[in-house]
Formats: sequence, structure tokens, C-alpha cells
Amino acid sequence: MLHHVGVYCASSNRIDARYVAVAEEMGRLLAERGLELVYGGGQVGLMGAVARAAHAHGGRVYGVIPEALKTREGVAYDVADELVVTGTMQERKRLIFTRADGFVVLPGGFGTLEELMEVLTLRQLGYHDKPIALVNTDDFFRPLLDLFEHLYRTGFARPEYRVLYHVAPDPAGALDHLAAYRPATRARGMPVRRPPR
Repeated sequence: MLHHVGVYCASSNRIDARYVAVAEEMGRLLAERGLELVYGGGQVGLMGAVARAAHAHGGRVYGVIPEALKTREGVAYDVADELVVTGTMQERKRLIFTRADGFVVLPGGFGTLEELMEVLTLRQLGYHDKPIALVNTDDFFRPLLDLFEHLYRTGFARPEYRVLYHVAPDPAGALDHLAAYRPATRARGMPVRRPPR
């Protein structure tokens, strides 16, 4: 059952307004669908946009932020319904991973890509079977998806791993995928292991 949605996205304010609008749409839809936002606890960039929009529409926001970032003035979203402060980035990622029932990836930079690759790799290896959806605003993820296709063509990844992630054109499509997802879409032959703690 989908209750908590982990959202990975940019923390930069130096991005085009169209990406901010998509983050705000994501926050609104999470609230309207009664889903809790689980994210990195920031109030800057797309992170702040999605959190503020969720709150503005009556949603619940669960943030996780490392102490080193919280101490920076103006970074933490202090009005989150629950803001957990961790000692490390690794602990932050673990708590988001554990609480979320599925993951949505909005456009972002190195940190967003790192978070995507971690949950994607863990799913590939059978450490979890939670759905992952990319919101492909203006074909933002096309270069990454082309790289994935290159991995399939050259044998560095199995083509059946395409089922591990879903590419949606907008936030509604991503949330629809998470809501409709059933674990039976696991790639054939993937092992089942205990999730990381």
C-alpha cells in the first residue's frame, strides 16, 4: 500500500522556473492523494518547492537532513511535520529509503542522480522491491536513459532491468505508476535479499 513517497530532486535555486512548477505540482498531488512527502528536509531548490506545495494543500511533510546541512542558515525546512536530523548523509539516505513505499525522481544534479542510482541498484540486486519513477520533464533524463540503453546494448546491464524503473511525463503519471505497482514486475532471475538497515 502506498502511503509514503520518497522524492529525490534538486536543492539548487539556479534552475529554470518550469522545473519549480513541476515540483510544486508534485507537492500538490501528494497532498491531494493523501500521501506523505518523504524527502531530504531542505527548503531550497525543488526540495523546498515540493515541500511548501505539499503543506499549502494540506499534506504531511517528513524531512531528513544531516546536521552539517541543518546548521547552514536557511537550508533546513524547519516547519516540516517531522524533521529528523542525522549525523551523516548515509543515515539520511537510509531513513528516507526505509520510510518510503516508493520513489519519485524529479530533475536534479549529482546528489539526485546518486540517490536514484542507489535505489535502482538496490532494487536490481533484490534488496527491495519498491517502485521507482522518473519525472521526465522536457526530456530531462533523456541523456541518462540513452546511457542505460548503451549499457543494455553492450552487455553491462540486462535489458530486462528496464522494468526496475518507470519513466513518466509528469508527476501525475509517476504517482499513478507507484499506486498501481505490484511487486510481480520484478525482473526475472533477480535475487531476494534482506533490505539494508
